Amino acid sequence: MSSGALIETNRNNNENNKLILSQGSAVNQADAQTVQRTSGLFAPIIQLSGQEGELNTCKFSTSGEYIASGSFDRTIFLWNTYGECKNYNVLKGHSGAILELDWSQDESFIYSASTDKTVGVWDANTGERLKRMKGHQNIVNSVCASKTNNDTLVTSGDDNLINIWDIRTKGPVNTIEEKYQVIASCWSLDGNTVFSGGIDNHVKAWDIRTNSLLYTLKGHTDTITCLRISPDGNQLLSNSMDNRVMTWNVKSFVSGERFNKCFEGAPHGFEKNLIKSCWSSDGLFIASGSGDRSVTIWNSNTQAIAYKLPGHKGCVNEVDWHPKEPIVLSCSNDKTMFLGEINPEEVMF
Repeated sequence: MSSGALIETNRNNNENNKLILSQGSAVNQADAQTVQRTSGLFAPIIQLSGQEGELNTCKFSTSGEYIASGSFDRTIFLWNTYGECKNYNVLKGHSGAILELDWSQDESFIYSASTDKTVGVWDANTGERLKRMKGHQNIVNSVCASKTNNDTLVTSGDDNLINIWDIRTKGPVNTIEEKYQVIASCWSLDGNTVFSGGIDNHVKAWDIRTNSLLYTLKGHTDTITCLRISPDGNQLLSNSMDNRVMTWNVKSFVSGERFNKCFEGAPHGFEKNLIKSCWSSDGLFIASGSGDRSVTIWNSNTQAIAYKLPGHKGCVNEVDWHPKEPIVLSCSNDKTMFLGEINPEEVMF
């Protein structure tokens, strides 16, 4: 991450924001601009706070202009990415913790998965909850919006169900029932396949047109906590409580082993949180939260650790990558988020 200035932004005290160096001495904005910059952020590193509970999830919108964060305190905060990162809305309505969030492709909706067994559909502009979708009988662990259909999403939960939703209808339009709790799910890029992972330690690929199991990816030895498709749609990332992040070849036709690479250095720790990872927007890096309070970034080709970013005071539960700039977003049990720019040219090896 670029060295230099840090700006702290608290939604309850935006008038008194100050720009400070990493060592803590106050400086003015002009001084901060002398740092070599790689993004349009107000400062190289920005800390966001305001929610009262541990932060489980954080996501950039598809344009990168906005951020959504979900908390154990049952609230969803919406933030501007640029300028002084104003917290411009607070969404309330869930009666349980928010475990994961996602944006629709056109940024008109925000989807939420909660421990209250429901999936929320929110108007991203007004903050109004449009739907409280019921179809799970237990905690909803994950939600992922389709890349091809603005109204379609997939959720998974502790009731062993993978539900496909069309938000224009009342209930799930398709359900896949598993034997064990499903912790993570995501779409393929073409929208024909759903990937799932859970406490059986395996990643599974499902053809949602026929509800048939296409293949099973075996290699992890503990619960799968996160699945993410690569920007080109050819690889799948999986994070597990076995302290390993793996990538898999998920092209339609593969001869031989689908396992690709294994990345180590981001332990889950004793808390066993549902830690989430991400791809960089160009697929050249993989970033992950960690139980050691850091953000770990690997070169996706060489598997070498490019960055080990400190700053959080608790387990880092999710990391997201800006869709257009080298900006990393992270959220933590310490109730804060960090926005930080990196310089990929420094670490390409």
